[in-house]
Parts: sequence; structure tokens; C-alpha cells
Amino acid sequence: MQKITNRLLSWASMLEEQTEQQARTTSRMPFVFPHLALMPDAHLGLGATVGSVIPTLGAVMPAAVGVDIGCGMIAVRTQFSRSDLPADLRP
Repeated sequence: MQKITNRLLSWASMLEEQTEQQARTTSRMPFVFPHLALMPDAHLGLGATVGSVIPTLGAVMPAAVGVDIGCGMIAVRTQFSRSDLPADLRP
């Protein structure tokens, strides 16, 4: 494992410059917490680095990587509202 920055860790043995730059940019988003992790297969993506784990605090990024590989995402109305979330997870 290589610690690229405090907010970016990498398990990739070969990491292209553009891929690293894309991951650095994503890792600086204020809601990425505690850090972004690059897996061994990390490579440049359309929205975010494919092969990355992007944990968030107070945010949901449903298509950060899925748009690259054609994953289907849909919005569904539920019975839940913002007030149903724990206070520390509310935007």
C-alpha cells in the first residue's frame, strides 16, 4: 500500500499519471471521508477513477463510477425523508 496523500491510499502496482490525478481531485472533495482508496485494477474513468473506493460522509454519489460501465441507477421515491436520517448524516 502506498500513501499518496493523507486522503489518498493506493494498492495499485502500476498507476498512470492521469489516473492518479483524477483520484487526487476526487479525494479532495469535502465529503470524501476518511480517504479514497485505489484498488490494484485502478484506471482512468469518466466520472471518477474506476477501481476506487470512495467513502462519503453526509453525501451519496450513486454514479461516481457506474456511469463508466453502464450500471443502471434509478431514483425511487420512498416513505423516508431527511428527518429520518441520523442528524450527523443529514446534509
